[in-house]
Parts: sequence; C-alpha cells; structure tokens
Amino acid sequence: MTSEKRGVLIAQITDTHIGFEPEAGENEFNFVRFRNVLGHLLSQSVVPDLLILSGDLTDGGQADCYARIRTLVEDCPFPVHVIPGNHDNREEMLKAFPECPTADGFAQFAIELDGLRILCLDSFEPGRHGGAFCEVRAKWLAKELDAHPDTPTVLFVHHPPVIAGIDWMDPKPEEAWFTRFHATVAGHKQIISIQAGHLHRLLHSTVEGIPVSVTPAVAPAVSLDLRPLDIDIADKRPIVAAEPPFYSLHLWRDGTLVSHFQPVGHWQTLARFEDHLRPMMKGLFEERT
Repeated sequence: MTSEKRGVLIAQITDTHIGFEPEAGENEFNFVRFRNVLGHLLSQSVVPDLLILSGDLTDGGQADCYARIRTLVEDCPFPVHVIPGNHDNREEMLKAFPECPTADGFAQFAIELDGLRILCLDSFEPGRHGGAFCEVRAKWLAKELDAHPDTPTVLFVHHPPVIAGIDWMDPKPEEAWFTRFHATVAGHKQIISIQAGHLHRLLHSTVEGIPVSVTPAVAPAVSLDLRPLDIDIADKRPIVAAEPPFYSLHLWRDGTLVSHFQPVGHWQTLARFEDHLRPMMKGLFEERT
C-alpha cells in the first residue's frame, strides 16, 4: 500500500516505566509488556512512518534503562522520537538518544511529513510529578505555530492539559503551566489534535476547542475512580491495575486525523476474511457507490 493512498501513520507508545523493578532485568514486568507492545506494532501489515515514545520511558531516569530501550527500538524500520515525562531524566534520555533535537535545552522539536507538522513538546520539570510549560517553552511553541498558520499540526506532549476527574492525577486549573499552555494554543486553528500520555488511561477531551486524546500506558493502568480524594483518609480505593498495555496509531489522510487505540494481549480471533464472508464484504463495498 502506497503512502499516497494510506496517508501519514504515526505510532505512539507511552509510559513504559522501565526500571520500576531494577533487579528484574529483561524479565521486568514493564519491560516484558513493552517488548510485547513493540512486537505487536511491528507485526502489523501496515508499517508506521514514525514512532513517538511520549514520556515516562523510564521509572526513575536510570541510564541503563534508556540503554535497554534504545537497544529494543534500534531495529525499528522507521524513525523513533522521544520526549520526556515526569519520571524521566532529560539529560540521560538525550545521552541515549543524541539525535533528539532540542530547543533552548528542552526536548522540543518539529517534524514535517507530507503536509503535516508534528510538534513534540517537553513538559518535564525535575522533582515535579505534574506538568511544566514555562515561558521559554511557550515562546518556542508560539513561534512555531505563528510561522505555519495554515499547515495542519498535531501536538505531542506527555502531560495532558485537561482535568480528567481522577483527583490524584489532575492538575489544578489555576496552575501556571496549565493556563500558559491553554493561552498558547488558543486561536491556532491549524492544531487539529493534541496527543498525550501520563494518565495511563484512554481519554478524550478538548483544549480551547482542540481535540485531545490520551494513549493508555504500557505500564499498568491507573484505576478509573472519579470520586474526590481526601489525602488524610486512606479509603482503600484501587489506584493501579494490571490492565492490558496499549499503543496507538494516528492516521492522517485526506485532511482528517483518526486515532486508533490498540490493547495488546492474547485474544481469540472470532472471524477471518474467508470465502464465506465475501458476499458480505461485497455488499458493504457496493453500499459506498
């Protein structure tokens, strides 16, 4: 299948958290899940144009963990791009991926592919769990957007700039990084989507009228519980669960972006395209005329 017919296909893997079990090595739970996710992605018949690892590559910024990740993705038949999350170490990440572009010391860069611009943003601040988006980063993003007002653009950032309702993961709406991000993207109609990670759950929302999607993690999921949380009362609510790992595929074609979210596990195939299904398929295609 040609790229002209298929469009641009962007793969996203997020929140691998390699190094959560530092003594486990190749048998680490998160590393096994990452290996399975990458293997599933590489087994697909349609090869992505690029892969974005959208933050929290490691659990503690360990150099050896970045080296293991680098080795695992080395043979990918497409470019692999990285941005940091709150569990990362920017300096160690850039040592392992020295080809990663930077702007003003941040892992922020633009990718141009067949009429689509992809802007990868750095929301990491050492010692902070939540997002960061300082004036320097905002100025860079504003400059990139102002320079290409008519080119469809997708933003990738680790921290989703939304209030998800999972109390212990959410920013406060008055946080400086949060309001600055919203103000920077406001009015830029060329931004067709914002893609994020961090929440370890599938989520859809909007920011200043722009669609936002969160790809679920490779590492275990954050449990879905929308009750307010009182930090003084340990109410035994579920926090993390070993739900299946995910990756996503974002397809840009004919002026539209479509995002697919793929869980990875052992599923029973209930139907295949065999001869007895040809009449059904023929009927479906005939309906399109």
